[in-house]
Amino acid sequence: MPEPEADEVLLKVLAAGICGSDVPRVFSTGTYYFPTIPGHEFSGEIVKAGADVSRSLVGKRAAVFPLLPCFACDACKGENYASCQNYDYYGSRRDGAFAEYIAVKAWNLVLIPENVPTVWAAMTEPCAVAVHAVGEADVRKNDTVCVFGAGAIGLIIAQLARGLDARVIVLDIDDEKLDFAGSLGFSHTLNIEKDDEYLDTIESITGGRGADICIDAAGAPGSIAGCLKAAGTFATVVLLGNPSGDILIGQEDYWLILRKQLTLIGTWNSDFGKRKNDWKTALLHMESGSIDLSKLITHAFSLRDADAAFELARDRNEFFVKILFLPHEREEMDEFDRPPSPSGRYDPEEAADPGDFGDLENPGDPEDPEESDVWDVWDVWDESSGT
Repeated sequence: MPEPEADEVLLKVLAAGICGSDVPRVFSTGTYYFPTIPGHEFSGEIVKAGADVSRSLVGKRAAVFPLLPCFACDACKGENYASCQNYDYYGSRRDGAFAEYIAVKAWNLVLIPENVPTVWAAMTEPCAVAVHAVGEADVRKNDTVCVFGAGAIGLIIAQLARGLDARVIVLDIDDEKLDFAGSLGFSHTLNIEKDDEYLDTIESITGGRGADICIDAAGAPGSIAGCLKAAGTFATVVLLGNPSGDILIGQEDYWLILRKQLTLIGTWNSDFGKRKNDWKTALLHMESGSIDLSKLITHAFSLRDADAAFELARDRNEFFVKILFLPHEREEMDEFDRPPSPSGRYDPEEAADPGDFGDLENPGDPEDPEESDVWDVWDVWDESSGT
């Protein structure tokens, strides 16, 4: 059992998600140090507070920002912690959350609203990445937004853009992913490999103007080239997909950047400061229902079945969007209203009570923190430690 240091809490891990970056860490590249427990997307219950941390946090649920900044570099001084030059990281540079308990810095906590299920809160990290990307894109009402990549983050981006009254087009090379996007209510879905006329379709949808914003959530050469082609004149292209290899831009596609006078924006991770906090915003969107994760969590495994979970993530021999570990499965499976199946498959339609996924009948306004029960753990931290 980990013992929290003075500025830490002991978190009982209730849910932890497998990120695409975890797969090579487990099967090929490894972590920065060995041995290391992976897992950087997680939520849980605070069960013990360190000497310098307020005891009022005990019993509360929290998600955890996995990056530990140095607080000394220029990026940190500007609260741009994702760009820290000397950071540590739960799950890759130090032990992460594929465990029953983990000791984490109190500074990294963000408390979970009452109406947000713990399993949803385990996806706060990818949701915050999506919030950050949409914010950088400056999506506005009536914009046409093309989202390339219908994985978990791409679908969350699509939900956020739809919540801003933008017209959303979801693009991928996998028909099963596109069918799933359609089941979430996205009527414009296009396969960029099988549909030779997908650009004509975008032109038709936009009245010949092209997309106002293209967001690459795949990190593949074809998706990035697709963004440049689908974008209209003076459009914005946001790049956030992690590349699995070299990205080569052809001459004709490069000309599109110049001739269309495109704005290219790279986005990395998310903001987690007092001035701007994508993590709080993500949880507020979950609370309001503008981010709905009930169908995105497709599989849940116990830690005992880690081999099966990672083999599914690697081999993709069954359709999935998000795979979670439930280290204390009997407690957390109550949110699913069923025990885990041998394959880990979870069908949200089998849940007996929609309330299992949080009460969204009277949501708070995500733009107004005063209407939400998300509150700042730093307030407690400041009071208890004087920092």
